[in-house]
Amino acid sequence: MNFQNLRILKLLKSTTLLLILFVAPGFLNQAKSQELYSLDRCIQTALENNYSLKVARNKTDIASNNFTRGNAGMLPTVSSTNRFGGNLNNTTQVSSDGTTSQRNGVYNSSGSAAVNLGMTIFRGFQVQRSYEKLEHLSELENLKTQMELENLVAQIVSEYNYYIQQLTLYQNLAYAVSLSRERVRIDEQRYMLGGASKVEYLQSMVYLNSDSSRYSRQKEVLRTSQIRLNELMANEDIGQSIALADSLIDINAALAYDELMTKTLELNTGLQIAAKNQIITDLDRKIIESRAYPYLTANAGYGYNYYGNMQSAGYNQHTTGLNYGLTLGVDLFDGFNRRREKTNALIELENRKMQYSEVEQAIKADLLTIFYAYQNNLNLLRLEEQNLDVARENLEIALERYKLGSLAGLELREVQKSLLDAEERLISVKYLTKLAEISLMQVSGDIMRYLN
Repeated sequence: MNFQNLRILKLLKSTTLLLILFVAPGFLNQAKSQELYSLDRCIQTALENNYSLKVARNKTDIASNNFTRGNAGMLPTVSSTNRFGGNLNNTTQVSSDGTTSQRNGVYNSSGSAAVNLGMTIFRGFQVQRSYEKLEHLSELENLKTQMELENLVAQIVSEYNYYIQQLTLYQNLAYAVSLSRERVRIDEQRYMLGGASKVEYLQSMVYLNSDSSRYSRQKEVLRTSQIRLNELMANEDIGQSIALADSLIDINAALAYDELMTKTLELNTGLQIAAKNQIITDLDRKIIESRAYPYLTANAGYGYNYYGNMQSAGYNQHTTGLNYGLTLGVDLFDGFNRRREKTNALIELENRKMQYSEVEQAIKADLLTIFYAYQNNLNLLRLEEQNLDVARENLEIALERYKLGSLAGLELREVQKSLLDAEERLISVKYLTKLAEISLMQVSGDIMRYLN
């Protein structure tokens, strides 16, 4: 072997080792400084900090503040009116005998103060229906906030398990790099001893560099998942490094369709929102109908009036008094507007009923579709676990044969690739099964089970 070939081999070997040393230990050292997050902590942090959830809670507070008897018109209104004014006049008086008298700059002053009370005694149950509507509007906002919360929890659980999936792939690629590095060592020894060609050794270096490149790119995927988790939790430092307390995707394989369907029809937030909208629309119809009834209002007030007249010397008038009354009325004709609004309200109520049926049908279809995927993924999971065991055993045999020189390098690469593919398929099926499980929990209104 000439000096130039030795120099090339040393350069290739140094480059590969530097790449591995840079990627692997760097990531591991970074992990030591990462803060540990369990799934429960991720969810709790998101519930406290997430901005979308805070906005939803603020809307709930507004609806709760609007749910008052005064806003519905049940309470009396009290107002106070006060006025002070005057006038400045020039007057000319002509008597019957022709005598004329004139006064300029005559100033008269006046003032008043009053407290008035008004109250609706009866308005065709409009007040009561308005109060009921405000109550249901408050409950509707609570349901919307609940849906926002459930969506957030589902996103957190999904991203948490996605990170576990990518971390497992990262570890599998690290193992692939170690296998390729071992092959480089074997081929290097054979080449140095003259038992293998330079082409085989260089090809093993190419495989090692290829695996190391994939290994390095996977680190970027992990980092992206970390940023996404920080975003969902609304952490102040969105780029902070975090480590998860779990390293395996935990799958619940005991979900039953009949139980899920029962919970869905009872607890699904989307169905509850559709039902609440139907109730609110029906109350709108009843409020319109209330306008056909007579109305009775009461009013009372106490006032003070003052009048001062400079033209009549010493004349000042002061008046105080109490006034009260009842008003009974009925709207006899309003241009058929009430009839039109009532017809539209009935149509809108029919729409709400159909929307509820549509939502119910869609949710049932989603539940059935997701459950079939869940069952299929469970079956695939068992199959891929068997495939992985076979692939590992096959690699052990192939490595021994390769060391003995009875297996070609290309065949070893195929066996190694088969193992990596089996590992990727298994973790992918695990993640898809977990996603189906999360979706089933969300549809059935049981997603908060992940918050322990």
